[in-house]
Amino acid sequence: MSAPTLPRDSRAEFLRAFKRNLTAHGFLIGAVLCFSFFSWYPMVREFLLAFQKTEGGATRWVGWDNFAYVFGDPNVWQAWRNTLLFTGLALALGFVVPFVVSLVLNEFRHAQGYLRLLVYLPVMMPPVASILLFKYFYDPGYGLFNRVLEFLHLPAQDWLQSTDTAMLSVVIASTWMNMGGATLIYLAALQGIPGELYEAAELDGAGLLRKVWHVTIPQTKLILSLMLLMQIIATMQVFVEPFLLTGGAGPEGSTTTVVVLIYQYAFSFNQYGGAAALGLCLLVLLAGFSALYVRLSRDNEN
Repeated sequence: MSAPTLPRDSRAEFLRAFKRNLTAHGFLIGAVLCFSFFSWYPMVREFLLAFQKTEGGATRWVGWDNFAYVFGDPNVWQAWRNTLLFTGLALALGFVVPFVVSLVLNEFRHAQGYLRLLVYLPVMMPPVASILLFKYFYDPGYGLFNRVLEFLHLPAQDWLQSTDTAMLSVVIASTWMNMGGATLIYLAALQGIPGELYEAAELDGAGLLRKVWHVTIPQTKLILSLMLLMQIIATMQVFVEPFLLTGGAGPEGSTTTVVVLIYQYAFSFNQYGGAAALGLCLLVLLAGFSALYVRLSRDNEN
C-alpha cells in the first residue's frame, strides 16, 4: 500500500510557504543559537562550576564546599553591605532625580527635543570616557568639585580616597551616566496623562505638589513600579563604576560590590568555584525580582 501524497495544489502551496518563510526561519534559528551559546550555556556552566573545583588542570566535584567557602569569607558580607548601600543610594538619586527632571521637561513647550537629547547624551557616551571625566572632577588637587567647594568657602573632600564619600561618589557618577534612559521613559508616561485631570485639579485649587501627588504619581504608578524593579536589578549588578573609579576595592574595601568580588575571586584569587557560587547566589536573588517584574508586566497586559 503506497504512502498518501499531498495533492498537487497543496504541495505547491506548501513549497511556496516554505520558501517564503525560509529566511525568517534562518534568522530565528541563528538568534536561538546565539542566545543559547552566549546566555544559556554560561548559566549552565556557572551552575556546574559552583559545585566543582579545578586544581592542577583536574576538575572534581566538591558539592557545597564552594558555598561554605563563600559564606565563610568576611569580604562577602562586606560586599553585600556595599551592594545594598549602593542600591539604596542609587535609588534615592537615580530613581527620584530622573522623575523630577522628566516633570521639568514636561513643562517645556519649546525646544523639548533638544532638551531630551541633552539629557540622553551621557547615556550615549562610552562608560570609560564618563568615568575618566568624573575621575578628573573628583581629583583632590585640581578637580572641579573641590574647586566649587573652595569657591563656596567649604572644605575640600577626598571624594574617592575617603570611606565616608567613596560610595556616594560612585553613585553620583553612575546616576549621571544612566539617568537619561529613565528620564525619557518617565517623560513618555507623563505625556500620556490626559490634560483634563490636571485641569480638574486646578479647578479644585490644587497646587503643583498636590497635582503631582494626586494626579501624576497615581497615573504613572505602574511604570514607576516597573522602573523601580528594573533599577534594583541593574544596581545590584554594578561593576563598571566602582571598578574604574576606585579600582574595585576602594578605601578599606568600601566600594567592593558583589560583582566586583566575583571578578576578584575569578581573576585575582583563581577561585573560579567560589566566583560561580557567589554568582549563583546573586542570580537567585535577581531571579526573584525578575519574576516580580514579569508578574507586574503581565497584570498590566490583562
